[in-house]
Amino acid sequence: MVAVLLFFALIAALPAEAAGAKSAPLKIVAFGDSLTSGHRLPSKDAYPSVLQGKLKAAGLPVAVVNHGVSGDTTTRALRRLDDALAEHPQIMIVELGVNDGLRGVPVPVVKANLEKIITAAQAQKIEVVLCAMEALPLQGWQYTIAFHQMYEDLAATYGVTLVPFLMNGVLGNPDLISDDGVHPNAAGARFIAETVFEYIFPIASTVAKDAATTPDTR
Repeated sequence: MVAVLLFFALIAALPAEAAGAKSAPLKIVAFGDSLTSGHRLPSKDAYPSVLQGKLKAAGLPVAVVNHGVSGDTTTRALRRLDDALAEHPQIMIVELGVNDGLRGVPVPVVKANLEKIITAAQAQKIEVVLCAMEALPLQGWQYTIAFHQMYEDLAATYGVTLVPFLMNGVLGNPDLISDDGVHPNAAGARFIAETVFEYIFPIASTVAKDAATTPDTR
């Protein structure tokens, strides 16, 4: 009799466990450099934290994990990619390249590194959102043009969503930029979060809906 009761108790528990799995928060990894880490900002003011708040306010149960490291190039970021992928996110926001551009790293090298990041994520069925960066004409205009085109080419080749130049509207705006003239202040980070939100909300909504009806087999 005890065994029979235990059996039915286990069966009754299954739907609740399944429902709990379905309501698990969507996970997004923000993978980038100082623009992602929030240079000299409290973690709550960095754009990934602000983005998380905006997505939650829009009704999405989401956790945005900040994997930004100040000063990172695409080569350095590759060395810690496995740690980011180990988070098992459904979406990865890739914001990298500006430090390569400042150092004059050849565009084919930067592109190859970004390709490795994108394809590694896609191999794990992770939706990738790529944030475009720009290179100052320190290495000549041809380098700047090739650097700009690189992001568009990657987005087209791998079918990923491309966010236009992330610092557009922030650079040169004294209300949004910090005293160093390079990094966003808290208001600038909120501006960036708003920009990213417009691109990521439709994706996150679709992924969350699919996750609610499809078991995660990754």
